[in-house]
Amino acid sequence: MRAARALATLDEVDLGDHVCWRMEPAATLADARAYVADGALYGDKVVVIGALDTVGSERDKVPSAPGILGLPDAADTDVMLAAVRREVRTAVREGFRSVRVLTEPVPPTAAGGAEELLARELKLDEFASESGAIVVCAFRPSQWDRSTLEGVACMHPHEVGTRAARPAFRMFSTGVDRWSVDGVVDSECAATFNAAVRAAVRCTPTVKLRFDAVEIIDAAGMHALIDAARHLPGRRIVVEGANDTVRLCWELAGYAAADLPVVMAT
Repeated sequence: MRAARALATLDEVDLGDHVCWRMEPAATLADARAYVADGALYGDKVVVIGALDTVGSERDKVPSAPGILGLPDAADTDVMLAAVRREVRTAVREGFRSVRVLTEPVPPTAAGGAEELLARELKLDEFASESGAIVVCAFRPSQWDRSTLEGVACMHPHEVGTRAARPAFRMFSTGVDRWSVDGVVDSECAATFNAAVRAAVRCTPTVKLRFDAVEIIDAAGMHALIDAARHLPGRRIVVEGANDTVRLCWELAGYAAADLPVVMAT
């Protein structure tokens, strides 16, 4: 079972990890040299998305390794993921253990870009979970709006970097159409939670959310959950594993008896 955890360095990554790497101000992608070099050590194919074409002078600093491949950072997430999935299949045929991905997302500028970025990260997390690939997303905090970066961090079950701060909640894949949520879902992060759940229900009529590690969800968080289920017609969310406090809050808010597309399973 996947679980959220902090890493001291990229050396600690494991199969199926999806890591938010908050880079130090002076850091470059060259600081991922050990992560890339370990591809040869463990028999992983290395796929660099976008970075080889966008980092300019840093390109020569990224170490070479058997199986290293550069892919363009496609604007369409599905196109990008399809390309990475092809590389996973190819890597298996070529005798590699798995694929380790290194990507540096670009801060969104268009309207709705932040929400699309959350959807992208959820899809990357689902990909890592189901394929066993390792995905490291590098973020330079100085280039990002703080709230946007905090929201993106919530979509990563793992983080690394001396300045990495644990987000209020995390949401990550634990199986087909099944997501685990941990932490606190309150008014400060309700909008991010709403966007994340909306992204999860895009491609399936029923989504299961595991709340085993959710400490509390306040009125804003509950409204965000219900609103996400109503965002598209015919969607249903089943919440499993909620603790007694979360269940009591849900019942006191009147949601247990209501005809809603969100069900708090017993």
